[in-house]
Amino acid sequence: MANSYKDTMNLPKTDFPMRGNLPENEPKRLAKWENEKIYWRVLEKNKDGEPFILHDGPPYANGPIHIGHAFNKILKDFVNKSHAQRGFYTPYIPGWDCHGQPIEHMVEESLGTDKFRETPQPEIRRLCREWAEKYVDVQREGFKRLGVNADWEHPYLTFIPNFEAGNVEIFKKMYLDGAIYRGRKPIHWCAHCHTALAEAEIEYGNETSPAIFVRFEMTTVPAGLEAWEGKLDVAIWTTTPWTLPADDAVILHPTEPYVAVEHDGRAYIMAEALVEKLVAKFGWDDARVVEGFKATGTELQGNRYMQPIFADQGEEGVFIYADYVTMEDGTGIVHTAPGHGVEDYLAGQKFGVPVIMPVDDDGRFYVGEGMGTGGPFSGMDVNEANPVIIEWLRDRGTLILHENMDHSYPHCWRCHEPVIFRATSQWFVSMDDTGLRAAASNAIQNEVEWIPAWASNRIGAMVAERPDWCISRQRSWGVPIPVFSCSKCGHTVATEATFDAVIDLFYKEGADAWFTKSPADYLPADTCCEHCGAGVEDLVPEKDILDVWWESGVTHQSVLRHRADEGLRWPADMYLEGSDQHRGWFQSSLLTSVGAYGLPPYKSVMHCGFTVDENGEKMSKSKGNGIDPADVMGKFGADVLRLWVASVDYSHDVSISDNILKQVSDAYRKFRNSLRFLLGNLEDFSNDDIVASWDDLEPVDKYMMARTYALLRECEDAYDAYKFQGVYRSCYDFVNELSSVYMDVTKDRLYSEAPSSPRRRAAQTVLMNILEVLVRVLAPILSFTCDEVWEFYPEPLRGESDRPTSVQLAGWPTRDDFAPALPADDGAAAIADFAPVLAVREVVTKALEDARAEGSVKKSQEAAVRVTLPADVLQAISAFDDAVFEELFIVSGVEFEAGDDFACEVMNASGEKCPRCWNYRELGGNANHPDVCERCADALDAIGFEE
Repeated sequence: MANSYKDTMNLPKTDFPMRGNLPENEPKRLAKWENEKIYWRVLEKNKDGEPFILHDGPPYANGPIHIGHAFNKILKDFVNKSHAQRGFYTPYIPGWDCHGQPIEHMVEESLGTDKFRETPQPEIRRLCREWAEKYVDVQREGFKRLGVNADWEHPYLTFIPNFEAGNVEIFKKMYLDGAIYRGRKPIHWCAHCHTALAEAEIEYGNETSPAIFVRFEMTTVPAGLEAWEGKLDVAIWTTTPWTLPADDAVILHPTEPYVAVEHDGRAYIMAEALVEKLVAKFGWDDARVVEGFKATGTELQGNRYMQPIFADQGEEGVFIYADYVTMEDGTGIVHTAPGHGVEDYLAGQKFGVPVIMPVDDDGRFYVGEGMGTGGPFSGMDVNEANPVIIEWLRDRGTLILHENMDHSYPHCWRCHEPVIFRATSQWFVSMDDTGLRAAASNAIQNEVEWIPAWASNRIGAMVAERPDWCISRQRSWGVPIPVFSCSKCGHTVATEATFDAVIDLFYKEGADAWFTKSPADYLPADTCCEHCGAGVEDLVPEKDILDVWWESGVTHQSVLRHRADEGLRWPADMYLEGSDQHRGWFQSSLLTSVGAYGLPPYKSVMHCGFTVDENGEKMSKSKGNGIDPADVMGKFGADVLRLWVASVDYSHDVSISDNILKQVSDAYRKFRNSLRFLLGNLEDFSNDDIVASWDDLEPVDKYMMARTYALLRECEDAYDAYKFQGVYRSCYDFVNELSSVYMDVTKDRLYSEAPSSPRRRAAQTVLMNILEVLVRVLAPILSFTCDEVWEFYPEPLRGESDRPTSVQLAGWPTRDDFAPALPADDGAAAIADFAPVLAVREVVTKALEDARAEGSVKKSQEAAVRVTLPADVLQAISAFDDAVFEELFIVSGVEFEAGDDFACEVMNASGEKCPRCWNYRELGGNANHPDVCERCADALDAIGFEE
C-alpha cells in the first residue's frame, strides 16, 4: 500500500533543472536578451526614474579580455543592475581607449621597424585604427558573454571624430586660461618607445645600479681651508654615473654642518653626520677631521669645483643647497645634473644653474667634445656607458669607491624597460599657475565620495605631490596637440579662433585631417603670428600628440556632455576602476574637469583591487598562473564567475584559481537547489491561496517571513553601500538557514498535508514570499540563473499576460509586497521569540546525530526526545505548543523538564509508523483509511483517494 500512498503525496514538481549547464545555456539566454532588447526595455521601464550614471572607464583595445577586465566589468554590472532593479534610469555607454603607443607598437612589429619608419603617418594611423577596431570587437563579445548590460552597439571610441573634438574643447579652455604651457624640463623618457611618459605611465621595479663615490677638485677654497688650496675636493655620491657629463652643480643640505676629512694628503668635504660611516666604508684608517673648519650648506653655497668630465676645458660646477638632501646615504652632497631629475631641476632653477642635456631620443650621448655632448663617451647608450665612465674615473684617480645597490627604479609601463629622466621641450599642464592643484585637492576632500573612504587620502597625496603634467607624446597614433608654430619666428600660434577651427575640422573629418591638410585649408584666412605677423601659410601644425591619459581623462566632455541627449549627464554619479587609476584615469579626469569647469567629473569614485592567484601572487604568462575568463565560463559559466566577484572584498586584491572557483561553484549549487525547491513546492499555489493574515501563520512561518524581510533590508543596505560581498553573505547565510531549518522542517507539511490545508498553504505562502525576494535581490549578481528561475515560475503564479518577460523588468520587492502584510514591528518579535527555540533545536539536532551514529535510531521520526533546559529558557519557549517542537525537531514526541544545563535524551517514539508520512503516531485515522494516522486520513479524504 505504501507505493500507492506515495502517489498521494504533494511532492515537488518543476521543470527547472537541477543542473544549470551554464556554459551551454547562458549563450542562449544572451541571444534571448539581445532579441528582446533587454537593455533598452529596462531603460524604457525606468525612463521616469531618477538617473544614475556610471561612467565607463575605457579599457585598452589591445588583446582579448583578461580576468581583471571581467572582475571590473562585472562589478559595474552589479552597480547598474542593482540601481535599475530599484527603478533608477541607468544608461551605460561602454568605451575603449584606442589611441597610444601599444597599438602603434603592434603595428610596428607587424610591419618591421624599417618599413614602419618609411610608412607615411596617415597610413600608420589607418593600420592602427584597424588594429583597435579588431580588438574592440573581440573585447565587446567577451564582455557581453559575462552578462553585462550596456549599449554595446554604440560605444564610445577615442578615435571617432566627435570624441577627438572633445579633446580640443578641453585643451582650448585650459590653454586660454593659462593652465597649459610649453617648457623644457626633465621628464620620464623611454628610449625604447621614443616618447615622454607621465607619472601615471611609470611602474616601479627592482634594479641593480652602480653606486659610486667620486671626488671633484675644488677651484674655490672655503674660509678655514686655505691651507688645503690645490689639495681640496668635494666628495659626492651618485647611482647614475652616466649623468656625470651633464653635471653642473652639487647640492648640500642648507642647515646640516659639513667638515673636511684629511686622507692621504688631500682634504675631502662631506657631511659631519656621515664621517664615521664613510671613513669606515672607504677604509681610510689614517683619516682625521681638519680642525678649524665647519660650515652649513647655506654658508658653502657659491663655491665651485672642476666639472668631473670636462675639467680640461675649464668647465666648472657650483655649490647649491636644497632641503631634500638626506643624511642617510652617500656623503650628504649630491651630484646634480638638472636636465636629468625633477628635484635637481627645481633646485637648480632657484640658483640659475643651466640645464645641460647631452642625451638624444635614443638614450645615447650626442657626439662631440664639450659640455652638452658625451665627450669621451660620445655615441654610447647611457646604460652601457656606466661601467666605462666608472673605469674612466678610476684611471684618473677621482673614483673613491664603487659598489652596487638594489633599489626601486622607474620603468615604462608599456615596454617595461628602465626609463631615464631627460630634459626636453614638452607641453605641460601647470598644477599651480591657475590654482589647479588647490582646486583638485579641495574637490577630493569635499566634493567627492570615495569608496572605500580611505582612497581620498591616496589620490589626495598623489595630487599634492605630483609635478606638472607632461601631456605631449612623440608618437603618430593619437590626437595632436592642437596648436601651431610660426615657421618664421618659432612662436606658438593658438587663439580662440584657431581652436574653434580645429574643433570644427575634427567634428567633420576627425584628427586624421590634421596630418593630411594644410592649416590654410581650415584656419580663418586672417590667422597670423601675433609675434612677427607671418600669415596662415607660414604656420606649421604641432607634431606631438596628446598623452593617452589626457584622452581618456576628457571622456567627461566627449561622452558625458556630448551624449547628454542619450540620458548621460555631467558630472557622473560614479567612476569605477582599478586602484591603480588613482594615479591614472581618476586623476586625469579630475584635473581636466576641474581645470576646464572648476568641478570634478564624478560625484563618487569606487575602486577595485587587482586579481591575484590563490597564493596572492600577481598573474603572468611566465608563471602560468593566469586565469582566462573565457576558460572559466567554458567550464563553470558566467554566473559562477559573477558569484565569485560578489563573494570577495573588491576594495583589496582578490584571489582566484580553479580551486576557489570550485568552492564558489558549490555555493552556486546551494542557491540553485534552494530556488528549485521553492519552485517545486509552489506548483499548485496561486495568489488566491495566500493566507489571509499574519495570525494564520505558524510560529516557524512567522519567523521565516520576518527573516525574509530582514534579508531584503540587509540587501538594500548592502547594495546602497556597494558592499556586494554583504549581499552575497546575507543571501548565502539565509539560504543555508532556509535549507537546514525551514525547508527541512516544513517538508512534512508540504508533502503530507492535504493540498489545500491551511497549514500547507501557510508554508507555501512563506515560500512564495521568499522566492519573490530572492529572485529579485540576486538578479543583479546571478543574472542568468534568476532570469531562468523567472521563466520557470509555476503557472498559477505567473499572473496576467502582461507579466514582465524578464526578472530584470520585475522591479524591486518592497514591504508592501509581502503577503500577508507584516506586523507593525516587521516581525522583530517573531525573530526574538523564536531565537531560544532555535537554540534548543541545535541541542536536539546534535543529540539526534549522535543517536544515528550509534545506531539507536535511523531517522529522526523514529525518535521522541526529552529535553532538559534551564528554567529561564524553559519559560521563554513555554508559549509554543508541543506540535511546534515536533515539527521543528522532526521527531514524533517531545518532553521538556527544567534543569541546570542543556541536555537531550533520545528515546524510541511511541505509536506506529504511518506508512504514508512515516511519522510515528496512533494509526487508525478513520473508517475510510484505517491504516494511516489521522492527519493522513484527512488528507486522503480531501483528495478523494480510495483504498
